[in-house]
Amino acid sequence: MPTPLDHEFVRAAARAADRPAVPLAAGPDDEPVGVTHRVLARRVKTLVAACRSPESALHGSGQAVAAAMTHLRALRAVQTPTGLFAGGDNVQSPPDSAFTVNDVCDAHVLSAGAGPELRDVTAALAEIAGAASDSLLTGGVHTPNHRWELCAALARLHRSFPDDRLLHRIEEWLSEGVDIDAEGLYSERSAVYAAHVSNPSLLLLADVLGRADLRDAVERNLATTLDLIRPDGTVETVHSRRQDQNHPFPLAPYLPHYRLLAVRTGRGDFSRAARLAAAGGIDDPDLLAETLLTPDVCRVLPAPAAETLPRERYLTTARLAARASATTHTVVYGGSDVPEHRRVRSGLACNPTFLRLFAGDAVLDAVRLSRGFFDLGPFRAAGMQRLAGDRYRLTETLTAAYYQPLPPDRRRDDGAYLMADEGRFSAAMAFPDRPRDEVSHTTRVEVDLREDGADLRIDISGPRVPWALELTFRPGGVPEGAAPAGDGRWCLTTGPMTYRAGDDEIRVEACVEAGEPLAGPDRSDVLRYDPGQDYTVAGGTDATTGNRVYLGGLGPQALTVALRARRPASAV
Repeated sequence: MPTPLDHEFVRAAARAADRPAVPLAAGPDDEPVGVTHRVLARRVKTLVAACRSPESALHGSGQAVAAAMTHLRALRAVQTPTGLFAGGDNVQSPPDSAFTVNDVCDAHVLSAGAGPELRDVTAALAEIAGAASDSLLTGGVHTPNHRWELCAALARLHRSFPDDRLLHRIEEWLSEGVDIDAEGLYSERSAVYAAHVSNPSLLLLADVLGRADLRDAVERNLATTLDLIRPDGTVETVHSRRQDQNHPFPLAPYLPHYRLLAVRTGRGDFSRAARLAAAGGIDDPDLLAETLLTPDVCRVLPAPAAETLPRERYLTTARLAARASATTHTVVYGGSDVPEHRRVRSGLACNPTFLRLFAGDAVLDAVRLSRGFFDLGPFRAAGMQRLAGDRYRLTETLTAAYYQPLPPDRRRDDGAYLMADEGRFSAAMAFPDRPRDEVSHTTRVEVDLREDGADLRIDISGPRVPWALELTFRPGGVPEGAAPAGDGRWCLTTGPMTYRAGDDEIRVEACVEAGEPLAGPDRSDVLRYDPGQDYTVAGGTDATTGNRVYLGGLGPQALTVALRARRPASAV
C-alpha cells in the first residue's frame, strides 16, 4: 500500500509556486520583455502546475491559463526555423534548448490531462515540442552533463509523442556509460550540475525507460553527497571542475531527489538529508509540478536515521577527505587538475584551497599557500596520500627552465622559430628543441585531522623564495592576537591567535622548525596572495575575500600550524 501523502509538503510547494505565478496571472496579457526562453518555459510549467493543483491559489484559474498562453506565444517567437531557441552565449545550442523542451514536455503532460480549459495550452506546447524534436534528435553537446539533459528531453518527447528514433538516439548517448566514478562523483564533480542536471535527468530516464541502473547511479551520488554536506547547510564544492568550485552551493536543490529516493528505498539517511534540505523553507517554484508529475516525491518520508559522529570519508578519485565530529567539520583537498594540465581553464578543478574548518559560527573558509616561484601560482597538490589514521600528505613539485642555444641542426638563418608553449608562457623560440636548465621547488603539507581541529606540517624546499600561508576566515568574527596589516589582513608571527565568532572560536598557533623566523607585518612583499600569471596576465584573480591572516617567510623552511576549535558544551 503506498505511503500517504505529506500534505504539508505539498502545501509548501504550492506556496512556493504561487509566489511567482500569482503576479503573472494578475497581468495575463502582459508581454514578457527580455525574458530568456528557459525562463519562459519554466513560467509556463509553473502556471500550468498551479492551475492543476488543488493546493494552489490559482487552481482552475482562467487568468493562469491566459498568462501561460501569453508566455507560450513569446516562447514560440524565439524558436528559430531549426526548432532551437535563440538567446544565450551558446548559439544554436541543442542542450540549451533541451532545458527548455524538458519544461515544455512536462507542462504538456500536466495540461493534456486537464480537460478543455487547457486545450489551447496543450496544442501550443505540442507545436513547440514538435518543432524542436528533429534538432534535438540529431544535435550534439559540449559538456558531460549535457548528454543527460538532452537524453531527458528526448525521453520526455517520446513519453508524449512516441517515436522509436528518439529511443535509439537516447541509447546512443547512454551506451557511452554514465560518467560516475567509483566514489559516486560525476566527472565534473559539480554540485550545481549534479543537483540541477545529472540527477534529475537520470531519474527521469530511469522512470521512462525502466532503467534501474540509472536510478542506482543517482543513489550512489546522493550517498556520497551526504559526506559533503557542511554544517552551514551547503555542499562542498572545492573539488568541482565547474564554476561552483569558488562558491558555496546550498543543499536545497537536492531536496526532490533525496525525498524521492528516501520514499522509494526507505533510506533513513536520505530522509535526514531531505529534512535538512528543507530546513530553510521551500522556495523552489518547480516543486509543485514535481508533486503532480512524480507523486512519490510528496509522500511521507521514512523515519530519519541519526547522524553518526565522528565520521570520516576519503574520496580517492577527487583526492578529498572530510571529517566531521561534534566540534568541527574539516575538509582536506589535493585534487587540483592544474599540476597535470599546467593551466587554469574552464572545466578543470583549479581552486587552490587545500583545507577548510567549520566550528559553529567560527569558520575557516580557506587555507592557501602562495609561493614566489616563477609566477606559477599557489600550491595545488599534484598528489595526495593517506597515511596512518586520519593523516594525509599533499605534495607538489614545480619545475621551470632556462633554455640553452639551439643545436646547430635546429638553427635557422631567418630566425623564424616555432611558436611554442613551454608551460609558463609562449614564444617563437622552438622550446622543445632546446636543452634545458631546470629549477625545481617542492612543497609538502601533512595534515593530521583531529576531533577538535587539525595539525599541519609544511615543508618548503628548493631555492630561496618568499612564501605566504593565507588563512581566510568567514566575516562575522574577530581576530585576536594577530598584528593588523591593513585591508582586512592580519599577520601571525610568534604568538597564537584566536578567531572568535559568537561563543565559537578557532585558535591558530605556528612554530618554525627549520629556517628563518616568520615575516613581520611590515613585509607586504611576502605576506600576500599571488594567484599566478594565468590570472594576472589577463588582469584577473581568484583571491578570497574575508578576514585574512598571513604567515610567511623565505624558503627553504619547515613549520607546524595547529588549528584548534573550541565551542560551548551546549553547542556540541
